[in-house]
Amino acid sequence: MLQLSIVIVNYNVKHFVEQCLHSVFNAAKNCSCEVFVVDNNSVDGSVELIREKFPQVHLIANKQNVGFSKANNQAIRESKGKYVLLLNPDTVVQEDTFTKVIGFMDAHADAGGLGVMMLDGKGVFLPESKRGLPTPSVAFYKIFGLSALFPKSRAFGKYHLGFLDKEKTHEVDVLSGAFMLMRKETLDKVGLLDEEFFMYGEDIDLSYRIVKGGYKNYYFPETRIIHYKGESTKKSSVNYVFVFYKAMVIFARKHFSQRNAKTFSLLINMAIYLRAFIAVFFRFVKAIFVPALDFALVLAGLFVMKFFYEKNVVFKEGGNYSEALISIAFPAYVLIWQLMIYLSGGYDKPVRLYRIIRGIVVGTGLILIIYSLLPEAYRFSRALILFGALWTTVSYLLLRLVLHIGKARGYNLRTEKTKNILIVGSEEEFERVSKLVKMSNVHPDFIGYVDITGNNTQHHAYSGSIADLEEIILVYSIDEVIFCAKDLPSQTIIDFMLKLVSLNIDFKIAPPESISIIGSNSIDTAGDLYVIDTNSVNKPHNKRKKRIFDICVSVLLFLFFPIIILFQKRKLHFLSNIFSTLIGIKTWVGYGKAMEKELPKIKPSVLSPADKLQDKELSKETLKKLNIVYSKDYKLENDMSIIFHCFNLLGN
Repeated sequence: MLQLSIVIVNYNVKHFVEQCLHSVFNAAKNCSCEVFVVDNNSVDGSVELIREKFPQVHLIANKQNVGFSKANNQAIRESKGKYVLLLNPDTVVQEDTFTKVIGFMDAHADAGGLGVMMLDGKGVFLPESKRGLPTPSVAFYKIFGLSALFPKSRAFGKYHLGFLDKEKTHEVDVLSGAFMLMRKETLDKVGLLDEEFFMYGEDIDLSYRIVKGGYKNYYFPETRIIHYKGESTKKSSVNYVFVFYKAMVIFARKHFSQRNAKTFSLLINMAIYLRAFIAVFFRFVKAIFVPALDFALVLAGLFVMKFFYEKNVVFKEGGNYSEALISIAFPAYVLIWQLMIYLSGGYDKPVRLYRIIRGIVVGTGLILIIYSLLPEAYRFSRALILFGALWTTVSYLLLRLVLHIGKARGYNLRTEKTKNILIVGSEEEFERVSKLVKMSNVHPDFIGYVDITGNNTQHHAYSGSIADLEEIILVYSIDEVIFCAKDLPSQTIIDFMLKLVSLNIDFKIAPPESISIIGSNSIDTAGDLYVIDTNSVNKPHNKRKKRIFDICVSVLLFLFFPIIILFQKRKLHFLSNIFSTLIGIKTWVGYGKAMEKELPKIKPSVLSPADKLQDKELSKETLKKLNIVYSKDYKLENDMSIIFHCFNLLGN
């Protein structure tokens, strides 16, 4: 009989599911397994990757996102294994994981479900590896922070069962859907996942039904997995708050008494709006904090300069500038400078000082032009504009220096990302992975090579052997270690992560024959990865350039409308396109009517690269390739060229 059916639900995480499947098939060598991947209409090329690299996978490609529960159930109904494992795509399992968990379940006939020790991408234990039932009191303690304040308390720490030793096997109430092993006969008895839960909560519901069905759930720490997206992932998201806590309401309505369910629902709804308000508030504050501080500093500086300038230069004998005029002009100046700095990329992260200076120069020029066009009665001092520009430059730079010293995220003033990286693996994999690192948007100061064979001591990047890994990290001040999964077992990688966790460095794993390098910096961040850097059309600076270009073209077309309209085939559409593009509904150049799902998202367009070849019949495949080339390596010159060659089609 087939021992294990592994079910993975994927949605737009192709690099993570690739690494997960590599680890799954390495672990499956020691037992009889079948592997299902249910793809919920991903648009990132996941389906094509799985078909190409893992033909042995039973792939179910849904045409829409049917949710986590329904997708798992699709595969479970087709499964033939004695045990069913629900596994997240952003996980890495050890080579011994499947044999150990199957052995435990075989030895414990009362076990209906089992979860394992989970670590985040830095090797830190994830508390959701073991959980208690979210009764009204447990939920109350979690929602209002008591469980976080007293994690090991038997009264307050029941949500994550913090009072239980994480190194020992325990009976628990709730298993994590990231790794949830169950007997097939148990599922036949208690039922599959409840499809009323679209996402979140379905693992709690099924765990509870397993216990009610007369079985036990176990936390089993004798094997470990990496789970890149920790429980805290996206918790600042308002959508997460609503979806997660609404799932709790569904659970309460289903399993608690009517009175308890009402109490629980009231508590949860209070929590939803409280947490949603907090999430929105902090995101708003985070977004406006630095711009607001910039505005206040520049404006205050202008008023201080005005006071000294008028007292010591302009009005020595008494008098002052019009307060009414100043109160309008100064805020307007600051807003123009800020707008130009924003359009120049001065608020993008990581911060680049030249973008700020460029924005200030352009803003100053714009202010001087506007100033020169004003009637004499509304002009008061060009000198204050120039002094203001100087103060704006100084205040922006000083604030960024303070943020840099305070190590605020995104405000490192070094022009490049500064990392010392170690690559652990064979010489062949070192060469491949180091090239990937250099082709990504990471520019390390140092890339060292830790040899796993001990035979390559003459290699130019050789830093030492794997036996001395900890010492090498300390000597070379390493920031990040990349493990080559082709050469190192997952179990060895996880062992090193646990051993080195106190050094507070980042870890990544390079799957074999992949163009991605995957890791995660903390429980609070989703998995991150290095991929070959492309100048994608939806990068912030390209989106900004494209928008400015659209506005400029629209304004020019409007100014010369009486002449240009004579050359247009569809004159009314041409006028409509000008206004639609000016207000941001459309863009002049994009994918046209062929809105490919897997391409970076941009606004509907008037023209496309295919319009340059308007006299030729093009297949759908050719149209797709043209759009891929346009989107992956975006250049403003391409937009200009397409508009020039397709001038008569601006009314499309």
